[in-house]
Amino acid sequence: MSLLTLYNNLNTFLCLAAMLFGMGIYGLVTRRTLIGMLIASELILAAASINFMAFNRFTAPDPTVGQVFTLFIMAIAAAEAAIGLSIIIAVYRNYKSIDTEDLVELKG
Repeated sequence: MSLLTLYNNLNTFLCLAAMLFGMGIYGLVTRRTLIGMLIASELILAAASINFMAFNRFTAPDPTVGQVFTLFIMAIAAAEAAIGLSIIIAVYRNYKSIDTEDLVELKG
């Protein structure tokens, strides 16, 4: 099987997205720091973007629909990263740690 045949196959992109999604879920479950969890959530959003672009390329009659959805996902990921980092900085200033086990004392 040649490399061009793999590139022109929907299953290749879906398997790649599934692996990224699995790594993201694994990172969310196993990471103890907030930064690690933020990076893992970015992997999940990247997997969703790959799915939208793959289905757009192989099944959609209008090629701009999947690209627009992917741009929205990228904008949401950028906003999530900015807000998440600002929350992490605020937590670090109060607790001097970004370990999730140290945040048990949060009251709200």
